[in-house]
Amino acid sequence: QVQVAESGGGLVQAGGSLRLSCTVNGRTVSSVAMAWFRQAPGKEREFVATIRSGSGTTYYSDSVKGRFTISRNNLVNTVYLQMNSLKPDDTAVYYCALDRSLYSSTYYKENEYDYWGQGTQVTVSE
Repeated sequence: QVQVAESGGGLVQAGGSLRLSCTVNGRTVSSVAMAWFRQAPGKEREFVATIRSGSGTTYYSDSVKGRFTISRNNLVNTVYLQMNSLKPDDTAVYYCALDRSLYSSTYYKENEYDYWGQGTQVTVSE
């Protein structure tokens, strides 16, 4: 059984940093594609970043490019989202997701992902 669980959210001031973690059970993170999405109050869930299986190629949304970094640690089977220079607009529930397929050209779409965590709240104050 595959399980995905996020941690590391919290309250931070604008300009600060947070690191989110996503632990995976049932699959090795290097063999699957992993992604972070987020959902702000009153808005639809949106793609943030992904790290693909094998080579670990990464992609980011334009809104976080240059500020956020997705990475993985195969030894502890965990994916991270390092978030720097946080803005109030980054306030959202952040979700980790797992895609079992070997290749996807639509990695930014929610329906590409098979397993989701419960989410972790990130709040950025002014």
